[in-house]
Amino acid sequence: MSEGTHPGRDSGRFRDFRAERDLLPQIPLPARQNQVTLCDVGPRDGLQNEPETLAPKVRAELVRRLAAAGLPRVEAVSFVNPERVPQMAGAEEVVAAVGAVRAELSGLVLNERGWERLAVTGLDRVNVTLAATESFNLRNGNSSLEEAVARVERILAVADRPSTATISVSFGCPFEGDVDPGVVADLAQRLVAAGAGEVVLADTIGVATPRPVAQLVERVSILGVPFGGHFHDTRHTGVACAWAAVEAGATVLDASVGGLGGCPFAPRATGNVATEDVLYLLDREGVETGVDLDALVSVAKWLEELLGHELPGRVYRAGPFPAK
Repeated sequence: MSEGTHPGRDSGRFRDFRAERDLLPQIPLPARQNQVTLCDVGPRDGLQNEPETLAPKVRAELVRRLAAAGLPRVEAVSFVNPERVPQMAGAEEVVAAVGAVRAELSGLVLNERGWERLAVTGLDRVNVTLAATESFNLRNGNSSLEEAVARVERILAVADRPSTATISVSFGCPFEGDVDPGVVADLAQRLVAAGAGEVVLADTIGVATPRPVAQLVERVSILGVPFGGHFHDTRHTGVACAWAAVEAGATVLDASVGGLGGCPFAPRATGNVATEDVLYLLDREGVETGVDLDALVSVAKWLEELLGHELPGRVYRAGPFPAK
């Protein structure tokens, strides 16, 4: 090398280390970790915390754009009382306006009335949710923990389409503090026995860290159904927790385009982990998702313009790497 020559910097481009990395011995991931189903919850969990209520046709357009970016699943709506969550009013109108898309469309329900509304739509999947603590169930669903479990069991018993059961505040509750992982594992076992085809562990207030996430996912992975994670980036641990879940065997990850979201019933619960941030990590680690990162970044930029403010996500602002 001649004096004053600087490879990479003087060549005018980044050196492509990926080609060299491919020549090194590779340690393959277990088969169950080579592919992850990304579910974008932006149209539901993302928009429900926005001060502005978007028209059903606009929310339907967001669903269509996410599906066009290759998201295999989109949580399009929630069937909740519009007086409590006005941003989710008109769920049936949203579903009707979406039309045919390639993504599996899911809707969230809290009770039998929500299930009755979802059941007459064309949605592909039902996501029924309860909390891991007494206090959060009382605040979010006006029921005790045992009443919430019984309600979910009744819905699962009559569900006529694929079902997900989400356990919120699995890692920490804003009213009770740390949550016993044994309680969450027992709940997961009851939900699987009741017919849940998939269980998602939700860090509703963004307090989880990677090790407890991995330990809990490993603990419940013996139950014989797919498990997933739903993480909020409140304390900047969301992406790390998502990766810990995947390494422990999770095959489903919830995330929200642009990092939008939060729970209206949980104090200081800020946005979900951004879908494009999680996707960037999965792509670089060789995990298949079927999602086009550039297309997803475009959706985030469109949403930023629509809402009139910068979104919390990072990758949509920084851009993919290497840049095309």
